[in-house]
Amino acid sequence: MRILVIGDIVGEAGRKTVARYLSGVVGDRCVDLVVANGENAAGGFGITPRIADEFFEMGIHVLTSGNHIWDKKEITEYLDQEPRLLRPANYPPDAPGSGSVIVETRSGEKVGVLHLMGRTFMPTVDCPFRIGRMEAEKLGTETRTILVDLHAEATSEKMAIGWYLDGKVSAVVGTHTHVPTADERIFPGGTAYLTDIGMTGPRDSVIGIRKEQAIARFLTQIPQRFEMASGPTQFCAVFVDIGPEGRAVAIERIFIKESEGL
Repeated sequence: MRILVIGDIVGEAGRKTVARYLSGVVGDRCVDLVVANGENAAGGFGITPRIADEFFEMGIHVLTSGNHIWDKKEITEYLDQEPRLLRPANYPPDAPGSGSVIVETRSGEKVGVLHLMGRTFMPTVDCPFRIGRMEAEKLGTETRTILVDLHAEATSEKMAIGWYLDGKVSAVVGTHTHVPTADERIFPGGTAYLTDIGMTGPRDSVIGIRKEQAIARFLTQIPQRFEMASGPTQFCAVFVDIGPEGRAVAIERIFIKESEGL
């Protein structure tokens, strides 16, 4: 089984980039399931029901999110209606929505998708280690194939969780920093790992924001409303190949610049 995971989709530019490349990547590489992080898809902050529906129509099977999931108020009710849009599982249990879901591929294979958020330099949430293991065990009663989107800031925390879940899930891939890392590997227990997939959106930017605004903020420390950058884009994603026993057999990053195409 081959799963494609798309890194943080940022703003309109990111959405258009996904629309431009997704079908080609899925067709050329025989992808069975597509997961994407959409928490920055609405103007860089949050996601709306309309945008989520557009992603599902494009062929994305599961959407993950992160700390910006609550930025658009209209998403709260949608989270309870659409199980394929996940909020981090380690938010309080009374929060709307769910942090995990089981979906089926076209061939009928079941895949569990689990969404966790780190705690270092992030909002206060429950322990991602404890919740991650508990949720993985729950999903494991129905399928051996479990993918984790780990939305976190600190590289060390991501790595620690990856090692902690080795052998308990098929893959742990990171989102949130918008900067792709080059440390993809398969741990001894059969869990594929990547610290951060990177973002899909405007390339000539500071993590998606207009670079002039980001520089001015660092120079002056004066708060301002950030705007999404324009210009060339990038498509950041990762393929994870998983064997019949739920163990990863390969992991491959992809980075497409707009000018390069497929």
